[in-house]
Amino acid sequence: MKKVSSNLILFSAILSLASCSKERSPVTAWEYNEPKNGGFDVPAYEEQETGPGLVLIEGGTFTMGRAEQDVTYEWNAIPRRVSVSSFYIDQTEVRNLDYLEYLHWTSRVFSANFYDVVKKALPDTLVWRDRLAFNEPYVEYYLRHPSYRDYPVVGVNWLQASDFCAWRTDRVNEFILIREGVLGNAPTPTENDYFNTDQYLAGKWQGTVVAPIPSKDPNGGDRLVRMEDGIFLPRYRLPTEAEWEFAAYGLIGNSEGEKISERRLYPWNTHGVRNPDEKYLGKIMANFQRSAGDMMGIAGALNDAGDVTTPVYSYWPNDYGLYNMAGNVSEWVMDVYRPLSPEDKSDFRPFRGNVFKTQLRDVDGIMINDTIRYDADSNIISIPGMVRWRDVSIAVPDDNLDERRNYKYADNINYLDGDVKSQTAPVSGTWLDPYDANAAGKPESSGMYDYPPTLNAATGTSMINDKARVFKGGSWHDRAYWMVPGTRRYLDQRQSTDWLGFRCAMTRVGSPQGLGPK
Repeated sequence: MKKVSSNLILFSAILSLASCSKERSPVTAWEYNEPKNGGFDVPAYEEQETGPGLVLIEGGTFTMGRAEQDVTYEWNAIPRRVSVSSFYIDQTEVRNLDYLEYLHWTSRVFSANFYDVVKKALPDTLVWRDRLAFNEPYVEYYLRHPSYRDYPVVGVNWLQASDFCAWRTDRVNEFILIREGVLGNAPTPTENDYFNTDQYLAGKWQGTVVAPIPSKDPNGGDRLVRMEDGIFLPRYRLPTEAEWEFAAYGLIGNSEGEKISERRLYPWNTHGVRNPDEKYLGKIMANFQRSAGDMMGIAGALNDAGDVTTPVYSYWPNDYGLYNMAGNVSEWVMDVYRPLSPEDKSDFRPFRGNVFKTQLRDVDGIMINDTIRYDADSNIISIPGMVRWRDVSIAVPDDNLDERRNYKYADNINYLDGDVKSQTAPVSGTWLDPYDANAAGKPESSGMYDYPPTLNAATGTSMINDKARVFKGGSWHDRAYWMVPGTRRYLDQRQSTDWLGFRCAMTRVGSPQGLGPK
């Protein structure tokens, strides 16, 4: 007993000493967080915080693409096995109430001097109009009446949805800094001092810091929150096409070990659109158009109880807990549309639409003139505000990327499908952006997806081009065919409809599983 007691005392003493000592570098043996050693700051960190409204989607491999007959004969969703990293996505579509919050904030900040910012954020409520239908009540009431506050926002184009994601990133990160006591609440932000994550990290934000973080640098002083602290969340953004499709299927509910026991046609099992559970037998699983002229069924026995959209928490969630991944509204994703993208894109985190950007920084790491530079061929500097529409573009000299192996040009939208390498008879000359006659040339493009010269670039939107964005899923006015997650359609990024909405996503950093079982 004495020997056991002595061992326990010795073990306790070792633990006590270990808890008092600071963490040391395994490569140099110097202590972290020690001003005497130079003050290399290594804050305590566990894992990424889940942002408001988000659900963690554990990634993995799945067969992306067609799961139903290709009734349109477009052959644009060829099945292919890919892998998707873990990520976060909204549990529901973005609601009218959420978008009204965004409009309210934008109006408070920009209405005095930059009303165009407010105007460009407004959804197009006229999308409800039909020349041979009485839809004026939706034009007037759908966005703003409280009866529709929990319904998905529509009339929002791809650009507006992307701007909403950027705004949400800044507001969530601002809230986190206020919660942690770093910033004070700013009830009356202006266009000069509203919180912007990129500006803050670059040391360019003009607001007031209530409690800066004490620096462990031996030279003393305080510092701002840095990316290395792990406090800021990654950006909210639109999901990629692969992420959206993976999340919609929810195959985690059909997995046994490393085997998927049954592939799905819809976000639920069975090939039907009615609930097979005895408790809900025969109930419609989603909001869609059942047949010509049948939007909701017969009075007294409505099949989906939705003439147009329905509240975002309607029906049953899939096995990830996501609502309305089939029906209600179709949803924007990040990808630029190409018919052959399923063949061309990488099998890991597939995505078409990359335009690489790099921040310009001086020798001390400070962002120069609040600028972001496009690499290589696009030769553009953007001066960012909170959102895209405040950017200003000017030409700058080329970078020499001859020695880079992974890419040679900033704009890779056309890579393998539209660039000169994918043509049998490439068009000579320099391609210009059809939206900007003064834009810098893109030597890797042949004009395969340009507007034809006879078509007005301002109004021609039927062609596949670099502005065509993918949207996924069925909607309240679609037949069941489009509720299959593997189907894909596209629309010009500047256009909107009364059946197209969106939800936000966020990158998962670190472990795909988190800390695992405690």
